[in-house]
Amino acid sequence: METPTVERLKFETMQYVIRRPRGFDPAKRYPCILFLHGSGTRGTDLGLLLGNPFFTALDRMEDFPFVVIAPQCHEYTWLDLFEQLSRLAKSARELPYVDADRFYCLGTSMGGYGTWLLAESHPELFAAIVPICGGGVCWSASQLKNVPVWAFHCQGDPVVMLSESEHMVEWTNRFGGSARLTVYPEDSHNAWDATYSNPEVFAWLLTHKNAQAEALEQNLSGSDKFG
Repeated sequence: METPTVERLKFETMQYVIRRPRGFDPAKRYPCILFLHGSGTRGTDLGLLLGNPFFTALDRMEDFPFVVIAPQCHEYTWLDLFEQLSRLAKSARELPYVDADRFYCLGTSMGGYGTWLLAESHPELFAAIVPICGGGVCWSASQLKNVPVWAFHCQGDPVVMLSESEHMVEWTNRFGGSARLTVYPEDSHNAWDATYSNPEVFAWLLTHKNAQAEALEQNLSGSDKFG
């Protein structure tokens, strides 16, 4: 069986990899996932990134139609690299073999926070997002009203409280968005293994195309109300 191709690259100071699907044809356009890892994969060794459970799960799938673009965080958190990460996301979406209308973000733990925050800051980029055991800025969830969300968390997560995902999903829907939350019953931080191995997650992504965000309302003005 033909194996997916993996290319190691660098964007500004950030290393990243591109994983192309089996049978890749550069003349075609593919759905694309921007993958943001958790804190355990930080560093400058791309071997750590390629050994992440996400890539292990993908290697077990016979038919995975996505291009995956995965940067590696070489600072303490994704927030330390947020502007650079934003530029990388915009650049990745413009690659000639990426379908800009089917550009998604999926991240875990620290990367789950990065996924929420990147989509809140740049909702126009994403057709849908999958944040796993993360959290965001609930009052900014109005930015996500055109970005479908499927979040995942474990009931007894000892590292990131379940309420982090619950609040984001609640507020996204309160602002007119479409967000859902799957809660696993385990007392564990690991909400990713079950999510990565669930083909319904990736099938769900493919049902969404970019709805754009030009109609977003910015109603957070006034220092008397918002500081």
